[in-house]
Amino acid sequence: MTDKKVRTRFAPSPTGYMHIGNLRTALYAYLYAKAEKGTFILRIEDTDRARYVPDAVDFIKRTLDAAHIVPDEGPGFGGDYGPYVQSERMAIYKEYAEKLVQLGKAYYCFCDPDEDHSTGKFGGYDRTCRDLPQEVIDEHLKNGDPYVIRQKMPLDGETTYFDVLHGNIRIPNEELEDQVLLKRDGMPTYNFANVIDDHLMGVTHIIRGTEFITSTPKHVLLYQSYGWELPTFIHLAPVMGKDENGAVSKLSKRHGATSFDDLVKMGYLPEAIVNYVALLGWSPKNSNQEIFTMDELIASFSLDGLSKSEAIFDYDKLGWVNGEYLKAMDDTAFAKLAKPFAGELPDYLDAHWDTLAALLKTRISRLGEIPDEIHFLIDFPAFDASLYVNKRNKVTPEKAKDLLPDVIALLESVSDEDWNNDSLYEKLEALVEEKGLKKGLVMWVVRIAAAGQKITPGGATEILTLLGKKNSLERIKKSLANLGNM
Repeated sequence: MTDKKVRTRFAPSPTGYMHIGNLRTALYAYLYAKAEKGTFILRIEDTDRARYVPDAVDFIKRTLDAAHIVPDEGPGFGGDYGPYVQSERMAIYKEYAEKLVQLGKAYYCFCDPDEDHSTGKFGGYDRTCRDLPQEVIDEHLKNGDPYVIRQKMPLDGETTYFDVLHGNIRIPNEELEDQVLLKRDGMPTYNFANVIDDHLMGVTHIIRGTEFITSTPKHVLLYQSYGWELPTFIHLAPVMGKDENGAVSKLSKRHGATSFDDLVKMGYLPEAIVNYVALLGWSPKNSNQEIFTMDELIASFSLDGLSKSEAIFDYDKLGWVNGEYLKAMDDTAFAKLAKPFAGELPDYLDAHWDTLAALLKTRISRLGEIPDEIHFLIDFPAFDASLYVNKRNKVTPEKAKDLLPDVIALLESVSDEDWNNDSLYEKLEALVEEKGLKKGLVMWVVRIAAAGQKITPGGATEILTLLGKKNSLERIKKSLANLGNM
């Protein structure tokens, strides 16, 4: 590889779905290009029309934008190597396929696709048309007979190429089928189009999954047939998921959400997802850092930090990373971002949303947990006497039943104007002093009586403030009645 300016690419198919593995490929290609002051290209590989999804190109652009992966070149981004959508490059592929025929490295195949032409130790096409006499070829072309163009693979020896992560890869040529380059309808196959595009777009480093390791020799032979310089190949190990039985398999929907869009809908921040995905197969040299801004990822990224081992997608670790991002957010920004996840709120909670949001910020790992966290504030949970047992503060249901009448009387005396966290805390402290009780006992009983559950975002007076005077008293009186009926 000569010393060229680095040019990487992300070349997705427009299927309307950005799998975590695809996102990681895009991210690493982007990070490497930016780290090397190079260029990152977006190219849409849409020649497989059966899988084409309308508006998928816009979906891909929106996803990359949300992930802050911004192409330097691509459809809608500009650049001098376009078009950047394969279906708009058909004349280019035909030209280069015909050129390969002229070079003796490919041939016209007129076989009927409905006939069986599979044969050989490794299966594949039986090469019926590989050595047709020129006059037979000319007659077919004169008659307008449909054809495909196939690559003429070497029949012996082996093809070798170097991969940054896996070293020298050798594939016996006898395993390589004379693959189709150009289909009957003029559409190129993936293995042909991406080689032509990568060369013409000046791509220097190809970052993709290990599933392409065995097809890369076909690409190498194409480069060599044209006399083109090989790019640098980096084949990433797959992202795996953990099965219920503890085994691992390639990450799929059975493991949970596996697309960027689904994770965002679950309440993971795009920045946190990108941060976590960056660590699935890469680690910074001489650092244990785990939380990165995009600029920090770019500054730290290098190919020698990549691992050839499979990476396990850990939802708990993603939750931890996301939680760190949430904690670092400004309270106001968090409240605004979190509000849509809360759903429709009763007026008393809506009025105190900023307060509630600040309490939730340090308690959740993703925004989608908010409805479960606040459900008790909307629907009073079923009575559970065991919640009034707390050994540390020597709380028992009996002590709670004795204390709550005094609490009710105190709270009924608090004016609406004084119904706030600081004032309520002050008044309950006064009750503690008056009765000679432990503060922990009083606060525990009040919180359980008002909340109806053991774990809450906020303490007793914060729960009272969020519920408001009317709701708080109704709940505490109901709790006292339930204690009395035990």
